[in-house]
Amino acid sequence: MEKRIEELRKLSGRQKLGAESEIAALQKKWTEARREVYGNLTPWQRIQIVRHPQRPYLLDYLQQGATDVFELGGDRTFGEDRALIGGLATLHQQRVVFLGHQKGRDTKENLRRNFGCAHPEGYRKALRLMRLADRFRLPIVTLIDTPGAFPGVASEERHVAEAIAVNIREMFNFRVPIIAVVIGEGGSGGALGIGVANRVLILENAYYSVISPEGCASILWKDRAFAPQATEALRISSKDLLQLGLVDEVIPEPTGGAHRDWTTTIRTTMERIAHHLAELNQLSAARLVETRQERYRAIGSVLEK
Repeated sequence: MEKRIEELRKLSGRQKLGAESEIAALQKKWTEARREVYGNLTPWQRIQIVRHPQRPYLLDYLQQGATDVFELGGDRTFGEDRALIGGLATLHQQRVVFLGHQKGRDTKENLRRNFGCAHPEGYRKALRLMRLADRFRLPIVTLIDTPGAFPGVASEERHVAEAIAVNIREMFNFRVPIIAVVIGEGGSGGALGIGVANRVLILENAYYSVISPEGCASILWKDRAFAPQATEALRISSKDLLQLGLVDEVIPEPTGGAHRDWTTTIRTTMERIAHHLAELNQLSAARLVETRQERYRAIGSVLEK
């Protein structure tokens, strides 16, 4: 239908066919069909949307939704990790420290960004910046979009598990507001390494999981082809996560996914971050730490009659 509408517009412009009424009817039919299709997606289909290569990434959010962006690099121990970046930015007149995963849009950029899979030095850089935020009483905002931390030999040699574990421990004790937003993939410890927060938000088509659907299928079914079934079993969609209390809010995406309308997606996301920051700014440092710890202690609790 999109192609037909575009063809009619081109023909009408060149040959003055007067096809405006037909174009309008097709446009209405296309809008209704798109709303119906995207309103009834399976969790596996949503994962395909969230992996769309034209979806906005961290730097796109900063470019369109923030000002005074100043990136800070290096972990002061090993080197610079381009898969996980951070620095200073202003969101809605609020100075913050930002962190997040960055993917690439082509092969060259993906190799540079390691497909959004951070090494240990990325998490140690994140910790350095979060300690900076805590020292100067700046809120921390993290944008999560990774299939997981890099699992290669070099990563293990430099103790990626230890780096993530230290981040998780330290994030529970920072005396500033922390907001985490899952804007794409939220995979395993790679996501949790910058994901311990007072408020966790997630975009409508994003997912947050202890393992990727393909990884789960490989373990349980011995076949990655069972990834759709694994997605259902894991309950990793934004709707399921909200029901389970693992996230605090689902941010709606434009019909068809965030890649359809970057401007609306980024504006809505930044507005929700600003809303939650305004609420958290009313809490004392001690209360911020207390509520963050209470939030995670409550996960997985069972009520017995």
